[in-house]
Amino acid sequence: MAIKLEHLVGISGLTKDQIVSLVGVAQEFVEINSRSVKKVPALRGRTIVNLFLEPSTRTRTSFEIAGKRLSADVINISGSSSSTTKGETLVDTALNIRSMSPDTIVLRHSFSGSCELLKKMVPGVPIVNAGDGLHEHPTQALLDALTLQQNFGGLENLTITMVGDVLRSRVARSNIIMHRILGNEVRIIAPPTIARKEFESWGVKVFHTMKEGLPGSDVVMSLRMKHEYLKDFYIPNLDEYSSMYIVSEGTLAKYCPNAIVLAPGPIIRGTEITSEVADGPRSMILKQVENGVAVRMSILYLLASKEKSEDLTMEEF
Repeated sequence: MAIKLEHLVGISGLTKDQIVSLVGVAQEFVEINSRSVKKVPALRGRTIVNLFLEPSTRTRTSFEIAGKRLSADVINISGSSSSTTKGETLVDTALNIRSMSPDTIVLRHSFSGSCELLKKMVPGVPIVNAGDGLHEHPTQALLDALTLQQNFGGLENLTITMVGDVLRSRVARSNIIMHRILGNEVRIIAPPTIARKEFESWGVKVFHTMKEGLPGSDVVMSLRMKHEYLKDFYIPNLDEYSSMYIVSEGTLAKYCPNAIVLAPGPIIRGTEITSEVADGPRSMILKQVENGVAVRMSILYLLASKEKSEDLTMEEF
């Protein structure tokens, strides 16, 4: 499966064929992660820099494992250990890293558009967006798509319902963009202060109750309800939010009994999702984490390999 990729700063701008192809390439890497020896020489001699200037556990670990399983030299730089703490700009930090000839920079940053900025200001180095502010988190959307592909056998004719933080969620944004490109129906469920009518301009259906929004859903995505909503008065308190919007087995069984459940993590048990759902048979949460390594392996391979447009076959590994 041949696909050419220069950067991955967002789902926006990708075509339907590109999304399907990227998911197909990622599926090829799933098999590597099931081997007893989970290492291939695909990126031997290449250098991947993980520049994580915003806290992360799953995404950073996943990118690090992905790079090492491809035999790349992986360098991790956190915000606390970078010169940005001394006043150096993001661009200057990246330019200094570029001078050391990395093959790919993976960036996570709290400012929206930071990855697009690096793509323009630091030419010649592929940039991967590992989450930038409220903008996008493209590899999360792609690993979600891989999980759906495995479960449904395709990525079309699905109804995707997101419950919770949609206003400030880059995961929600990337998934909304992706599923609209794929032609799927996208719904959001949250209090009116969060699930606002302007989302309808994206082609998204807005609901304010589980009873209205859940029926017919194939996929329910539980999004973290951030504590900053309390100080910004988007919700009165978390207990009141949970009483109406927690993703519970009883609610799912009543309104969409065949739906599977996704969550980007971290999950807050008892606030936005119950343990019965998170640990139950409809939960794909740990499968998402597993697929995250395969997706990030595929992206790093496509960007850092000098044969970017070459057909990928596992036989060569």
